[in-house]
Amino acid sequence: MDTIPAVLRAAAEEHGDRPAYVDGDRVVSFTGMLELVRRTAAGYRSRGFAPGERAAIWAPNSIDWVVAALAVSYAGGTLVPLNSRYTGHEAADIVERSGATLVVVADGFLGRHQIDELRAASELAGVRDLVDITTLADLATEPGDIDEVAAAVAPDDVADILFTSGTTGRPKGAMSAHRQTVGVARTWGELGGVTADDRYLVVNPFFHSFGYKVGIVTGLTTGATLYPLATFDLERTMELIETERISVLPGAPAIYQSLLTAPGRADRDLSSLRLAVTGAAVVPVVLIERMREELGIDQVVTAFGMTEAVVVTMAREGDDAELVATTCGRAIPRMETRIDAETPGESGELLVRGDFVMLGYLDDPAATAEAIDADGWLHTGDVGVLDEAGNLRITDRLKDMYISGGFNVYPAEVEQALMRMDGVDDVAVIGVPDERMGEVGKAYVVGLASGEDVIAFARERLANFKVPRFVETVDALPRNLSGKVLKTELRKN
Repeated sequence: MDTIPAVLRAAAEEHGDRPAYVDGDRVVSFTGMLELVRRTAAGYRSRGFAPGERAAIWAPNSIDWVVAALAVSYAGGTLVPLNSRYTGHEAADIVERSGATLVVVADGFLGRHQIDELRAASELAGVRDLVDITTLADLATEPGDIDEVAAAVAPDDVADILFTSGTTGRPKGAMSAHRQTVGVARTWGELGGVTADDRYLVVNPFFHSFGYKVGIVTGLTTGATLYPLATFDLERTMELIETERISVLPGAPAIYQSLLTAPGRADRDLSSLRLAVTGAAVVPVVLIERMREELGIDQVVTAFGMTEAVVVTMAREGDDAELVATTCGRAIPRMETRIDAETPGESGELLVRGDFVMLGYLDDPAATAEAIDADGWLHTGDVGVLDEAGNLRITDRLKDMYISGGFNVYPAEVEQALMRMDGVDDVAVIGVPDERMGEVGKAYVVGLASGEDVIAFARERLANFKVPRFVETVDALPRNLSGKVLKTELRKN
């Protein structure tokens, strides 16, 4: 039961004809999902996809995304999700580095031509099949003995590789075993009290661990009905909550801020909401209070996680608003936390250890050894403090990473892109507070390039959430004696 194929089969057996997914007029039951996955996995295999190979999916949330992804696991492969907002260059880089032989793409999403973008960016020499997700049904075939392939998948096999940018700016692929992806999804569902009676609106992208692991996989472990949203649309979200009686709505703080300030919210019945899980940014205490009082959400909790360890801490039902807003809760079962500080109660680097820490970074033993020490502790790069009850409060970052709309942005990656621009002699990027997004980027530029041109240049090369919102021209960047930019000085501006 600790593999994704086994969890899918168990869900079909237990929940049968109950709806697993609802997307507009399309409803797929648990048995229906299993059948779609079996036929799609057989289709992958008929075109040469073999156990141990990797498949990338570059698409927004949809039922087809779920089918495409689960079929990768069912065919014995490893899933590599790609951010749907990536440029062709960003996507092609990860396809190449992961060695993906199969790529499933939502061609035309947001009015773009993703297949053309990929081919323009790379020869894709290792890719055997480039499939438009809308033609997935054409690829499906009779299952044959595909169930035997699925049954041969082992708990320790690599289930997925999720890429996260490193402080050097080069994305690193965090590998998780099936037992880890299934285990963390099941634990999250248990702590949230998620059951087959829940209707779960998935605003978080499936390419992110928040949407894939504690969305898709938690849906399978609990029997909850999932409602995927391709893009966050406030009116559509309120309509779904009201008409479908949505009970579970996790997301970044920006989602709830939008709901609270939405015109016409008073005319909507949102009383079905019972569980909200947020995190990824500093959460104002007043937001937690308003979510409980004005949106009527019974259980509002915060959590801390990262691609390398999907869920580390989580608040619990009954925790007061102050604790939920000012801490990330305490370690979940099978995980432990400690602060690397000489004196208890002092702040220091957060170290985490346990079953859900990644296996390591793909093809990068040096980065893996740097991240996970000999005793198994993952060095997060975040500075925090633990209270007597073990509740975690993040106080700073060793890395310069900031979080925009729930997505990690690594300034080094943005800086590397901008340094290729004519007219940019030097650049430093920091995160600055934003009421809706949590934080947005601000670039300090030395050179003749205008702010408008810098932003336009970034838009061509980076996903939208990475593009700086503000640009300030400066004569020089503050640096220490070793030449490192003093970002603390920039943050004082």
